[in-house]
Amino acid sequence: MSESMRGMRLGSQSLESDVGIELSARQLVSFRCPNQHQFNLVFAENVELPELWQCQQCQALATRMIDGEILVREQEEEDGVRSHYDMVKERRTEEELEELLQEMLTSMRRRRSEGQLSA
Repeated sequence: MSESMRGMRLGSQSLESDVGIELSARQLVSFRCPNQHQFNLVFAENVELPELWQCQQCQALATRMIDGEILVREQEEEDGVRSHYDMVKERRTEEELEELLQEMLTSMRRRRSEGQLSA
């Protein structure tokens, strides 16, 4: 048997040391949510920093702070969730959507009259 491993806590302790290991450069970034919860996160130096992060206490969206001041964001679009209908409206005009609706209603009425209740 292997007597050299006797008494060793296998898996719970690394046999490697930290000698010669260089950690990447890091930066501390502050965030504050609308409920005034403030927290810090560590990011690598060379990454693009997020403007928003979910608050760890209340789950609201927290805004990044720079030198103690909240970052003023450019209002792109509303940050809410886009529905399927919103995405369809980006690709089609109202007239096209109305035409598709009429085609589908005609098709459904025809199938129903033929006794087919599903597609």
